[in-house]
Amino acid sequence: MTGPLAQLHIQERSASSCVENNGFCPDWIAHNLDRYEKPLVQHIQLTLISVAIGFAIAFGLGLLAHRRRWLIPPVTQITGILYTLPSVALFFLLLPLTGRGSDTAIIALVAYTLLIVFRNVITGLEGVPPEARDAGRGMGLTARQLLWRVELPLALPEIMAGLRIAMTTTVGLAALAVYAGAGGLGAAIFDDLNFRSNVVVAGGLCVLLAVALDLLVLGVEKALTPWTRRAAT
Repeated sequence: MTGPLAQLHIQERSASSCVENNGFCPDWIAHNLDRYEKPLVQHIQLTLISVAIGFAIAFGLGLLAHRRRWLIPPVTQITGILYTLPSVALFFLLLPLTGRGSDTAIIALVAYTLLIVFRNVITGLEGVPPEARDAGRGMGLTARQLLWRVELPLALPEIMAGLRIAMTTTVGLAALAVYAGAGGLGAAIFDDLNFRSNVVVAGGLCVLLAVALDLLVLGVEKALTPWTRRAAT
């Protein structure tokens, strides 16, 4: 047997041997990328929904605590306790209450975003220069107007930095949502944990997703804070 047909059989035997040896098999990866489409979509949904809910809750708590300073210590302590809980343990603790599925995973993932975003909201608002507030009051701005027109815009870089950390952290934690029966790339990894190609592709997609979402948030930050670019220039 000679020519292209012989080369095809050699390639098939080589690919088969690679898979049997649980190696890194480019041919297998090229022909099986479609199996990761659904887990990737599930992972994106888990991440974005969890971060959106967590950001909304933590942002609201941050604004409230900014006006009522006595709330900062208890909110920080409660969100800190949630953040220190082992993720797998939290999934298992929630299972009897919410059952297997994405709801359990989202509740747990939301809990891990609260401390990160809350701290950055408070830090950003506290870092607003006093002269900026004085200038706003001198212009006759009310407390609400001062918050939305002066304080939040100046605190935005710090808030967005917290959002970036929360986003990339959630991408990693969402890989453990397989223990809650929520699917995602973690499920793809554990489907065949001993097959190197499978782990490399699924794990690599997690890393690429984290990088892509981080760059997306960074781009939004740059668009919302053009004055920071002018200041740097």
